[in-house]
Amino acid sequence: MPLQFLLRVIANLVSLAILIAAAYLLWTWWDGELVRQTDGTLVKIREDWRLWVALAGLAFSFLGKLLVVPLLAKADKKDRTHATRGNGVVIDGANGAQLYVEQHGAPEAPTIILTHGWSMDSTIWNYAKRDLGQRFRVVTWDLPGLGKSRGEISLEAFADDLAAVIAWSGASRVLVVGHSIGGMTIQTLARDNPGLFGSVIAGVVLVNTTYTNPLKTIVLPRFMQALRFPVLEPLMKLTKWLLPLSQLSAWQSYLSGTAHMANRLGFGKYVTRSQLDHTTLLSTRNSQAAIADGNLAMFRWDATGATSQLGVPVLILAGEVDIVTKPVASETIAGVTPAAALRVIDGVNHMGFLERPDVYNAAIAEFAATTFASAPRQAPPSSSFG
Repeated sequence: MPLQFLLRVIANLVSLAILIAAAYLLWTWWDGELVRQTDGTLVKIREDWRLWVALAGLAFSFLGKLLVVPLLAKADKKDRTHATRGNGVVIDGANGAQLYVEQHGAPEAPTIILTHGWSMDSTIWNYAKRDLGQRFRVVTWDLPGLGKSRGEISLEAFADDLAAVIAWSGASRVLVVGHSIGGMTIQTLARDNPGLFGSVIAGVVLVNTTYTNPLKTIVLPRFMQALRFPVLEPLMKLTKWLLPLSQLSAWQSYLSGTAHMANRLGFGKYVTRSQLDHTTLLSTRNSQAAIADGNLAMFRWDATGATSQLGVPVLILAGEVDIVTKPVASETIAGVTPAAALRVIDGVNHMGFLERPDVYNAAIAEFAATTFASAPRQAPPSSSFG
């Protein structure tokens, strides 16, 4: 999302500045200063404080995360999350896309398809795969440009790719769940291909998402929109042009912990260290150019009212303190959507489904059970993507 992108750029610059300052102090310490003694001889004097500050700066630049993360988040008691994968396959998506897909749980169980948020990948659903996989068949996939998927980066392309994943699943009825841009993808599919809803898609869960350009539903929306053309878009284009440097800078920021500081603003009071590190790792190892392209695509996106004609039940989950997609965005979607239920989760921010997986996954499971029990059975869809 644009806010995280801007914060990460600032974090990268701060981390890089500390590294450059440390290198400068180390060089000036080694170079020293020539001082003429009373007898006329020249002696090189080195100021030791420069050495110690330089070493501290270098240590922070490459090991700072070990100190920063414990200060930003509470310890994991046992429920740690990791960026680990299962056994997945690559399928054909729309327009030549190659999509990485995994499935978990019993193959014959009702199917839930999860679409992750931007700069993440499908490993971010580890809690959901574990919890929902006990009762349902859970299908996860990487959005193009992220993780192991490749393809066009646009909301319209993502919606077509989601349709391809639905077709690949072979399920007669599916529940689609989307976090952030994943929810935007579902709304784009509803806008452009409403026939899938009711025929194959039995229900929808929108998690911490919005219905239009996220700059309009973010914290300080007027200020963020004012930054779009003079600051945000040039920064994103510069990130693409300077990709090797921006990627290396992202990794250095990750090691120093400044990237974790930026990502911490997307969490509320429940965040743990593994959750913060998992999120930061994904936003680091994914292509910074692809992340920039996705943010640019969001600026030009709108699906206002796309859910107003849906004939399927919709559950909308929002974070009480979400500053990236404020709860008012979820309220707006709920207000125009028939058969919509809105639930605002106390104390969580944009990554609420990680902070409180117990609450989010229980709500999704309950909604899914009710939806599948009431939805009429349909014939399995045929794939148009091979």
